[in-house]
Amino acid sequence: MKYELMASMMCADYRNLEREVRELEEAGIDSFHIDIMDGRYVRNFAMSLNDLRCIRALTDKPLDVHLMVEHPLNTINLFTSSLRPGDTIYIHPEAEFHPSTTLQMIIDSGITPGIAINPGTSFENVRMLMRIVNKLLVMSVNPGNASQMFLPYVKEKYIQLFKEQPELGFDIYWDGACGADKIKEYAPLGVKGFVLGTTLLFGKGRPYGEIIPEIRGLCD
Repeated sequence: MKYELMASMMCADYRNLEREVRELEEAGIDSFHIDIMDGRYVRNFAMSLNDLRCIRALTDKPLDVHLMVEHPLNTINLFTSSLRPGDTIYIHPEAEFHPSTTLQMIIDSGITPGIAINPGTSFENVRMLMRIVNKLLVMSVNPGNASQMFLPYVKEKYIQLFKEQPELGFDIYWDGACGADKIKEYAPLGVKGFVLGTTLLFGKGRPYGEIIPEIRGLCD
């Protein structure tokens, strides 16, 4: 099985964003993870629509857009029109009155839909939505900031998800506090992809061309 490695671009060096994208691409990253925060759904502002468009123009690799915003239906067309087929948009169901409507608009635009669930959100809250999407981004930290600690109680949720996976056929992606120990433990159990931030990838003072092959080795 090929595991997907996604670079969390909110952790990149914005003084040299183009160079960061080029070097990550050359090092073999699978996709670029774009965190959009509105200061309302989470208590932080992160990447902007212009950041997304800039990175989209710099690479042919897929983008994974994680919308941490209130009522994404109101602005979803801004994001879908800035992406290409093969890109993904994740929404948080709690942020929308009718999340299935937003997901359907993403599907109709030709973009891949995904659901993100917070540590305090149970799988039962999104189970029916997994009938129309097959990508589940599981937050192992509370959304809104990088460099947080893993929340141990999320492990119980992963155990449940691995049991549900065969019936519903969704792919599980890990977001937050992604350390080497977590990849070694959870990749063999059924996590398909990992969002990489400051724990393993960024700010290490080493070339990405050295770091990313080492991370891939953890998955084997």
